Amino acid sequence: MDIRAIAMGLLFAFIWSSAFSSARIIVADAPPLASLAMRFLLSGIIGVIIARALGQTWALSREQWRATLIFGLCQNAIYLGLNFVAMQTIQASLTSIIASTMPLMVALASWIIFRDRLPKLGVLGLAFGIAGVVIIMSARIEAGVDLRGVALCLIGAVALTVATLSMRGASSGGNLLMVVGLQMLVGSAILGVASGVTETLVVNVTPELIAAFVYTTLAPGLLATWIWFKLVERIGAVRAATFHFLNPFFGVAIAALLLGERLGVRDVIGVLIITVGILAVQLSRQTKT
Repeated sequence: MDIRAIAMGLLFAFIWSSAFSSARIIVADAPPLASLAMRFLLSGIIGVIIARALGQTWALSREQWRATLIFGLCQNAIYLGLNFVAMQTIQASLTSIIASTMPLMVALASWIIFRDRLPKLGVLGLAFGIAGVVIIMSARIEAGVDLRGVALCLIGAVALTVATLSMRGASSGGNLLMVVGLQMLVGSAILGVASGVTETLVVNVTPELIAAFVYTTLAPGLLATWIWFKLVERIGAVRAATFHFLNPFFGVAIAALLLGERLGVRDVIGVLIITVGILAVQLSRQTKT
């Protein structure tokens, strides 16, 4: 793994983790599904325009269309939609912790469903990850966390796992930025329908809302997704996924600095254990590969 790949991975992990705090700011003043649909619409249009300016076309391969549709549905509509709704009642730090368990879920799904052999280090990492989640959840349940919000985040993490497993083939065949833009438009269409059915459009326009919306649209929405696809194209999905071990740390750190969210002792211990678990799983898969 070269220096450029490491820099890309670190930047992706930081931007990805920051999205939870900016989303928490957005849902405080705007309907979650409507704001997310608008974000994806703008990000998708910008992505497609830039892709066309670079000479890319809509002539995607069959694998790319498949990945575009699944990624748009599972990550953008289900995963982020449920997370935005959940963050109306639970903290950004907890949402980021739950979402960061995705690499553990991917490894577990590959082990159980696809019968991929998981080395002992990977099994140990899964055990650590589960233990860390249990520690954090026990502390949050005792503190009276909204269980509905937690359930939505867990369902979203499963959807993100499915989206990640569909990544194969998305970064091959060119037209990468076009894929990024189109999968956002897929998510926008689905979320727009869901918002029209379930939400009342009431927005409290504030400087914080505007800043958070612009940042979320351009950075986590467009830049981080493009970096992720390029990173997978450069070093492969297994090695790229190693950078997800930074998400629990970045997620809670940014929420603490930006939103003033406090963490208990068990939260810190749980985050450290989950981080070690994710790293162990990814290193075991990398060694196997």
